[in-house]
Amino acid sequence: MRLTLSALTREIRACRICRDAPTGPPLPHEPRPVLQVSRTATICIAGQAPGTRVHASGKPFTDPSGDRLRAWMGVDSDTFYDRRRIAIVPMGFCFPGQDARGADLPPRRECAPAWREALMARLPQVKLVLAVGSYAQRWHLRAEAGGSLTETVSRWRDIVATTNPTVVPLPHPSWRNNAWLKKNPWFETELLPYLSEAIARHLPDA
Repeated sequence: MRLTLSALTREIRACRICRDAPTGPPLPHEPRPVLQVSRTATICIAGQAPGTRVHASGKPFTDPSGDRLRAWMGVDSDTFYDRRRIAIVPMGFCFPGQDARGADLPPRRECAPAWREALMARLPQVKLVLAVGSYAQRWHLRAEAGGSLTETVSRWRDIVATTNPTVVPLPHPSWRNNAWLKKNPWFETELLPYLSEAIARHLPDA
């Protein structure tokens, strides 16, 4: 029998495959899957994976990256965390840990194959997907993703014109991408105005 979205979400929150049946080294800490979904959400934020602060809070984007992402979208916290309107579905649901330099590791490889197809199929009202980072872009755009994040994001006009639901490719809003933002001023002057307009157009009334 096909699981409901609520039942599937419970299974995801109870998932421990990255610790108990890993691909490669197991997750070195207790998994804590983080996501925000509902059948009525019309916008989906497809991020990378939770960071340390999100792992501690259990709530997506409770960090400076979230502040910047909300500014890019032109929404306040109440709107952002209204799961009836906005779904937040990272490529990896659990904090993957950090490397020796203190940077977050990539999303766990077990997560998307186990859950993503089934979960996205249960978000029937999504009309707009924000593909944040190269991992989300490769999954949601498949062959349309470029060889690099810059190549993919720079093609945003072609991508939004040919995808259904509409996919908007974005860099991660981390401070680590400040140099990228400075080097690519067209992102703020051209893509962000489109993004805020698309958010306003697709966001249902509260």
